[in-house]
Amino acid sequence: MVTERPIIGVLALQGDVAEHVRMLRGSGATVITVRRPAELAAVDALVLPGGESTTMDRLLRTFGLMDPLRERVAAGMPVLGSCAGMILLADRLVDRAPGQQTVGGMDITVERNAFGRQVDSFEADLDLTGIDGPPLRAVFIRAPQVVDAGPDVRVLSRVGDRIVAVRQGPLVATAFHPELTGDDRVHRMFIGVVAHLTPVTPGG
Repeated sequence: MVTERPIIGVLALQGDVAEHVRMLRGSGATVITVRRPAELAAVDALVLPGGESTTMDRLLRTFGLMDPLRERVAAGMPVLGSCAGMILLADRLVDRAPGQQTVGGMDITVERNAFGRQVDSFEADLDLTGIDGPPLRAVFIRAPQVVDAGPDVRVLSRVGDRIVAVRQGPLVATAFHPELTGDDRVHRMFIGVVAHLTPVTPGG
């Protein structure tokens, strides 16, 4: 028996779409961009890229993707959310914009823009559970943080005492942008999550 190569989608409504596609393909994944419910239905996993979380929320609803995405997440689809993607995966926001919705699925409370505005962007070297090798160089741009995590959430990394990477089952979220550094270890870790959870098919 062999494992069928999973298809990973990148939500392509707004944000760092091309960067995630490039990193995933460079890591050996089969990748498609997702803008419509039919494309979402065709993927085994999804990346929610960095961008502007309120804009992404609005576009998800405009394109009829919010409810199907919530259903897929609830059914166990693996998702990697970076920066705005972390906000979208959170069950709770402490500073929710008027009318803002999230996809949810992760038992976390997130604070948007926790590290300041665009001018406060920074880089840091992180130890991240689940990847090998030297510390990971992480780029933080108007980054969120996790201020509370439920018992089933595993904290993967912190900056000082601030939680900046978490995992809950097949859901992985980072406050930083792993697509911007050229280091593909976060994407490879996620591909491993997806491959582990994708059913095997007879053949080969």
